[in-house]
Amino acid sequence: MRKAITGSDISTAGPYSPAIRAGDFLFVSGQIPIDPEGELVAGGIEDQARQALENLKRVLAAAGASLTDLVKVTIYLVDMSDFAAVNEVYGSYFDLEPPARACVAVKELPKGARVEIEAVAYLGGAPSLDK
Repeated sequence: MRKAITGSDISTAGPYSPAIRAGDFLFVSGQIPIDPEGELVAGGIEDQARQALENLKRVLAAAGASLTDLVKVTIYLVDMSDFAAVNEVYGSYFDLEPPARACVAVKELPKGARVEIEAVAYLGGAPSLDK
């Protein structure tokens, strides 16, 4: 089974699906800090990290999932000096047993974003989207 996950309140910066469910796994495309109209949020790196995580939550919800279903997250930063600030915001979204994670520096991101977050969720216990 392969199903694209979309939603009216989910923005993308290009021709791709916000997420793809393949069997029991959900592969979430990188979420940048854009609002539902597709505009980059104002503010510093903390605001951008928060918006990217809120966008991630929105995509997960559209698939019937939540942050607790995440098994792997990758964070992309334009400037590694933002690591501590992003890490603090990120940590506020997770309780015990956060997902595995990597954080890498990149030259640039779409729309001038300073952070992008992609994820993989395991939905083995979640209901199927087949109808």
